[in-house]
Amino acid sequence: MSTTAAPLVRSFAPQFRADARVLVLGSMPGTASLAAAQYYAHPRNAFWPIMGALFGAGPELPYAQRLERLASAGIALWDVIGRCERAGSLDSAIAPASIEANDFAGLFAACPGIDHVFFNGTAAETAFRRHVRGRIALPPLQFARLPSTSPAHAARGLGAKLAAWQAVKAAAQRAAAARIDTPAAQAA
Repeated sequence: MSTTAAPLVRSFAPQFRADARVLVLGSMPGTASLAAAQYYAHPRNAFWPIMGALFGAGPELPYAQRLERLASAGIALWDVIGRCERAGSLDSAIAPASIEANDFAGLFAACPGIDHVFFNGTAAETAFRRHVRGRIALPPLQFARLPSTSPAHAARGLGAKLAAWQAVKAAAQRAAAARIDTPAAQAA
């Protein structure tokens, strides 16, 4: 039995514009994503195919253009865990005592319009509940867990995942419509 600690891994900076209304949270990037320095870089992860279907931000586009398409739709991306010890890519390999959450107080201050938070799978939701919620003051938010886009969660096919992830598009569209209906937007 080895006593060597698992490697320390760090998540990426959040991807957002200040006018973001929807936040999509993963748990911690996997090894393929960390190696590529891109969210959801594993070729079998369904995230970018789903974003392509919903927002035209599919894997055929360069990474920077995908991020811009999401930002233009009011979508921010981040991970719940800022750093942790983990061997490999699986969330189950994260050493629980090593988890440090990202700075959500800072993110919500930078993006005061976020009103929907979608978790990319159970691990992200659980990490948020354990390491963020109740530890900082949160703005009024609506939370929803979606099926993980990870290739490790292949029990649901792409079609079923896409159907569930339609909630992100619906929330973004409602938020965009609400912005258009505000007195400040009408005066512009």
